[in-house]
Amino acid sequence: MTTSSIQHGQSFDHEPLGFATRTIHVGNGTDAETGAIRRPITLANAYALPYDPSDINWSSSDTNLYTRNGHPNQRYLEAKLANLEGTEDAVVLASGVAALAATFTTLLNRGDHAVFSDSTYIAAYRLLNEILPEKYGIETTIVDTSDTDAVARAIRPNTKLIHIETPANPTLKVSDIAAIAQLAHDAGALLNVDNTFNSPFNVRPADLGADVVIESLTKYINGHGDALGGCVATSSEIAARLRYVYQVNYGGIISPFNAWLINRGSVTLPLRMRQHNATALRIARWLQDRPEVRFVAYPGLENDPGHELMRSQLARADSGYGGVLSFGLHADHDGHNRFVDALSIITSAVSLGHDESLIVFLGEDDERQYPYPERFHAGFFRLSVGLEDADDLIRDLDHAFATSRS
Repeated sequence: MTTSSIQHGQSFDHEPLGFATRTIHVGNGTDAETGAIRRPITLANAYALPYDPSDINWSSSDTNLYTRNGHPNQRYLEAKLANLEGTEDAVVLASGVAALAATFTTLLNRGDHAVFSDSTYIAAYRLLNEILPEKYGIETTIVDTSDTDAVARAIRPNTKLIHIETPANPTLKVSDIAAIAQLAHDAGALLNVDNTFNSPFNVRPADLGADVVIESLTKYINGHGDALGGCVATSSEIAARLRYVYQVNYGGIISPFNAWLINRGSVTLPLRMRQHNATALRIARWLQDRPEVRFVAYPGLENDPGHELMRSQLARADSGYGGVLSFGLHADHDGHNRFVDALSIITSAVSLGHDESLIVFLGEDDERQYPYPERFHAGFFRLSVGLEDADDLIRDLDHAFATSRS
């Protein structure tokens, strides 16, 4: 099998390679200088110039020039992610928020209008609801994007972008990617999907019509809780604009070391996602039957409002519903905190997609100006299910229920 065929996800007989094979081989290769079969970390800030550099475009990201313009470890990871997402290209940046900011500031101009989800990551909310309108004169509208008709009603003649997060953070609401893509395209707009809760193992939004796919690489794709990164998977034309506007001139570049760490972590993505999916579903079902639990939000549950839609969007037969769920207790504010304090395996910390399970208590009063669904109002947890043994996690939760009651 040739290196070039592997990079395009094809085998020696021109048949597509499987997802797991591509996570290992695409973006990897033999180092020309040493013969190492792993790409090295290239930590140089600058690269040798040609004999006559006078006609170089100093804002170019096409060649090795200066690390802010792009570097080898970034490009190896970009090749892999574009392949896994099913897009022409991908741009890897310093964080998931950098990927969001790059997309919004590159694709939206003064006087444009954007529609976005009413349940979304707080930094995306701040960018779209406050910073872009106040500093750049970009109009935005918040809607419940799980209601496709509400999205249609929010579109204006100057709408240029619809941004959805599905499943949404932290309510796990599911939006119809294909239907909203059609609405966007009919209006001459682009659809941007934050796919972080899924990863391309579970859902490939580009296959469903999305123009831009955001991944916080910090989460499942890295999977080890030790590196920040973000990805914008999209067309070659949009990727070129992102590199020029945001990467080179805003300077949101990922470090070579973080790109290398994320590339290394990504090779086990399919193995990890299968366990995240399976354990989260088992825990969600277990929590549903606990008398102490007020609600569980997880699209893998058959009675969840987003279950059928999410099931229709899964990328492959072995895909699942992700490793994040939310749940609330029949308890007051301090009762929720006592529950977390009684946990010994599950760690109280932000982020998700790590090897270890993480839980965060989100209190009754949210600082954002739009409401969560009513069942979330009394406070709730977001639980990111890790890779521990499911039995141990359930025992830990069971112990916390017993301890926090006493």
